Amino acid sequence: MTTAPSPQASEIKNIFDRIAPIYDELNDRLSFGQHRIWKKMAVKWSEAKEGDSALDICCGSGDLALLLAKRVGNMGKVTGIDFACEQLEIARSRQRVKCPNISIEWLEGDALALPFEDNQFDCATMGYGLRNVTNIPLSMKELHRVLKPKAKAAILDFHRPSQEYMQAFQQWYLANIVVPTAEDMGMKEEYAYINPSVERFPTGKEQVKLAQAAGFNQTTHYPLMGEMMGILVLTK
Repeated sequence: MTTAPSPQASEIKNIFDRIAPIYDELNDRLSFGQHRIWKKMAVKWSEAKEGDSALDICCGSGDLALLLAKRVGNMGKVTGIDFACEQLEIARSRQRVKCPNISIEWLEGDALALPFEDNQFDCATMGYGLRNVTNIPLSMKELHRVLKPKAKAAILDFHRPSQEYMQAFQQWYLANIVVPTAEDMGMKEEYAYINPSVERFPTGKEQVKLAQAAGFNQTTHYPLMGEMMGILVLTK
């Protein structure tokens, strides 16, 4: 059963539709290209392999889905799902260039009500999406539901550092690097949401507890970049 999106979810969807044309360029500039390394780490930890059926939730412009496609090969299948249709259009166009011979299905859909059967996927990834869903516990339950037993998932996102000096640096970086850079590209308001979203986002330890409550048997959070980023690795 599907429900109408909340006003908050609708606004987040609108933000990601608006930033779609410059999303990849901004990610490169704001992370100095490091996001590509972190995404490769997430895909590696998902343990995607030849012939797998892989899922990328909140797939955006397709970075993780395209990496998954290279691992599952011609015998496998990747499904990318996102609620921002403008991002999906960019993902489709990138696939035609990068992975034209590998099966990738791009779907517009909700991470809180995944349109899939139970126990359907061999592995899954999620990049910078968990922080933006309106119900994190429900999102994790949906992820757990659609994975096969013993399947793995890797979730990459921002993280709140435990050390005060790193917290101060993260806030400075977001306020003085991220937002001004976005402003230069005409997207100040769209990227101003990141700081408050990080402040609300559960820490790595809290994410582990939420994943356990959702039913995952093994859960580990790996901090990256002085705990400003992190990858949550889950096994059903």
